[in-house]
Amino acid sequence: MNKELLILRVISVLSKAGFIISARCDIRPRSFDIAARQDELLLLIKVLYNIDGLNEETANEIVYISKHLDGHPVIIGEKTRDHSLESGVVYFRYGIPAIDADTLHDYFIEETPPLIYAAHGGLYVNIDGETLKNERNRKNTSLGTLATHLGVSRRTISKYEEGEMAASVDVAVKLEEIMDRGFATAVNLFDEVRVNEEIKRESSCNDSTDILSKLEEIGFDVLPTWHAPFDAVSLSSGRKNENAKILTGVGEFTNTMLKKAHLMSSISEVTLTQSLLIVNGVIKAKNIEKTILVETKELNNFDDSDDFINLIEERRGKIKVS
Repeated sequence: MNKELLILRVISVLSKAGFIISARCDIRPRSFDIAARQDELLLLIKVLYNIDGLNEETANEIVYISKHLDGHPVIIGEKTRDHSLESGVVYFRYGIPAIDADTLHDYFIEETPPLIYAAHGGLYVNIDGETLKNERNRKNTSLGTLATHLGVSRRTISKYEEGEMAASVDVAVKLEEIMDRGFATAVNLFDEVRVNEEIKRESSCNDSTDILSKLEEIGFDVLPTWHAPFDAVSLSSGRKNENAKILTGVGEFTNTMLKKAHLMSSISEVTLTQSLLIVNGVIKAKNIEKTILVETKELNNFDDSDDFINLIEERRGKIKVS
C-alpha cells in the first residue's frame, strides 16, 4: 500500500468512526497530514509509508502544535526498517505513537485497544500488577514458584506487581497460561508527549517575524511554526478572550495564499480555533471561507488583543454560510 492509498484508508476509518476530518494538508513542507476530531478528542495525524522517515524536527513540531491545540499526535504507517508494522502493536518515534491502519480500525471501530508496544529489544506488554498480585495470593502461589514457572527471577515478578517493569510478549503469554487469565493492560495512545524546546527555538524563525512580533506587542502569546500550513498559533492573554486560539498566517495575497486560507479554514473548523491571515498589501475581501483577512496596516492600528479579536469576530459574523 503506497502513501496515497494509506491516507485514503485512514480517512475511511476515521469517517466510519464518526470523526470530523480536515482537508488534507497538501502544502509543503507539512508537519501533519490531517486533523480529525471525535467529540473532545483531537488528533493531528502524520501518514508515512515508512515511519522511520519521520525526523526529529518534524516530530517536535507536531507535538508542539498538538500540545497548544489540546490535541494528540499520531503516526499512521505501513513499514519500519525492512518489515511491515504488526497489527495491534504500538511503535514510538520521538515519543509519538505510530500504528498501522488496521490498529487504527481496531481501536476506533472495534473498540479494541492495542496491548503490545515495541521497544528496544522486542515487543512488550504492561502488566496490571495489582491484579496479578491479588490473583497470585488467591491461588496461594509464591513469588518463587511463579518465577520458576516463568523462568524469571523473584525480583522480576515483584517488579511486575509493583508496576515497575513491562513483560515481554512471550512471558505475558506464559503468565496468562499459568494463571488462567490475562494481565496485559492497554497501551495509552494519548499520553502527553514532551516537546524538545531546544529544537523548537532553532526552528521557530521565519519571514513573518516582524508581524508576529506585533501580535505579541498587543498581547498575544505567539507560537511560531515551521512546517505547518500556518505560520503560528496565536493565543490571547486578554481579559475577555484569554482562551482564544487563532491559526495565524502571514504573507502576500497570491494563489498560494488563497490555497493556504482554504486549508486553514478547514483545519480551524476541526480544531475549534479561529483562522486569520495577515496580508501584506491591499485586499478587497474580508474573508476566504472561515479565514479572516486583515491587512498589515490594520494590525498596526491595534494595541490591545481584545480589540483585535473583536475585529476578527465582527468579520466572522459577516461570513455568509451557503
